[in-house]
Amino acid sequence: MSAAEPRRIVLFRHAKADWPQVSDHERPLSERGRTDAAVAGRKLADTGIPFDLALCSTATRTRETWKLAVHELAHRPKTVYEERIYEASPGELIVVLNELPDEVRNVIMIGHNPGVHGLAEILSGSAEGDARERMHRRDFPAAGFALLTCDEPWKSLEPGVATLTDYWAPSD
Repeated sequence: MSAAEPRRIVLFRHAKADWPQVSDHERPLSERGRTDAAVAGRKLADTGIPFDLALCSTATRTRETWKLAVHELAHRPKTVYEERIYEASPGELIVVLNELPDEVRNVIMIGHNPGVHGLAEILSGSAEGDARERMHRRDFPAAGFALLTCDEPWKSLEPGVATLTDYWAPSD
């Protein structure tokens, strides 16, 4: 990959969770969530992005989402389970991304709303085609993901520096 190629960030919201009598952190995926996670994995594979790293919340539903989605990818990236992603604000998520090493070009973050949706909104100073309109219309449902590109190094990632290049939701 040349230095001229942009960094790519996929912000992936966990699939639909069930509501059993467990703590929020331990909520598993529902049956629909398991199906949607695999479909999202196929859509992620269709992007052709060779992810260098996956940053996944430690919550059960995000770990299950990633486990089902990653099986659809041609290449399994290194996965780091990051406690700070759970219940994080967009600003807290930017801090996590700011810490990435320069050699990471393509990252996927599996997290939660409202943080993931807020981060997609805050980072994207511009958008291609109708990606922003589709993201607003769908309100970033479970198993949805946004693809952003950025020319900045990770330590310089801040509001408005990325371009929202694509958005996908299970209802698309």
